[in-house]
Amino acid sequence: MDIGFILTNALVLACIYGTLAIGLSITWSSVGLINLAYGFIFALSGYGAWLAAQYLSTNGIVVLGAGVLTGALGGMLVCALAFIPIHDKPNFTVRGLIATLAISLIGTQALLYVFGPRAKNLPDIFGFWKVNVGGIVLTSDKIGNIAVSILVVTAVLLWMRSSRRGLEIRAMMMNPHAASIVGIGVRKTGFYVMSITGGLAGLAAVLLSQTYYISPFGGLAPMIKGVSIALCGGLGSVRGAVIAAVILGLNEALTARLLGGQYVLITQFLFIIVILLIRPRGIAGILDRAREA
Repeated sequence: MDIGFILTNALVLACIYGTLAIGLSITWSSVGLINLAYGFIFALSGYGAWLAAQYLSTNGIVVLGAGVLTGALGGMLVCALAFIPIHDKPNFTVRGLIATLAISLIGTQALLYVFGPRAKNLPDIFGFWKVNVGGIVLTSDKIGNIAVSILVVTAVLLWMRSSRRGLEIRAMMMNPHAASIVGIGVRKTGFYVMSITGGLAGLAAVLLSQTYYISPFGGLAPMIKGVSIALCGGLGSVRGAVIAAVILGLNEALTARLLGGQYVLITQFLFIIVILLIRPRGIAGILDRAREA
């Protein structure tokens, strides 16, 4: 068994799925929405990057930027349809689930109608070079995936700590009711949150598409894994999402290597069930009582 190969794959998967999970956690803790349209945003971003590669340039920065921008626009679309009209209505959590699920189903069928069922592939945005570190061969796509995801997520978190809009989002994450009382606009902040988290989905879509193909239903499995990691880490906890991403990334890499890819979701959900039985609020959850009520 090649330990180095398994560890590098686990780290790549942890970075990509962790990016999705962090986006889902930020969305929940700030605006109280579990975004089931995240898979649609993921697939939409992949097609946005593919269109940029076809008609603009195959340059890695252009393709990556197109995916992130498309994801941000997709997030704003979901916000306009599933958050703004109903965020102040009773049972918003349930209504939001239904609304985002409807957007996901309709959007996926729209992608299927426009682009057809045939899968698309993106160009290699990181080149074709390799690096040998201690006998472990690291390819350009693995190094690029890890570096870009860590840099972008770090930049987003630093922005949330230092900028005015970022502080407003953090205030919403801590106590949305108090934030609205002191004059923080829930709707405006919601657009910022959904555009940022949509951009993270777009980033993950482009990075994962270096290994897998783009398809209308290609966002379903990443969304399931992102939600699983967010639940395992504790919805609302960035630190918990990072820890859960590393654990479940290692689980996926080991399962795929030892048992086969068809058993990944089985072992992943068994692992999550065990963690939630031991610690129902997740690894480091910060679910507030207002959300639970």
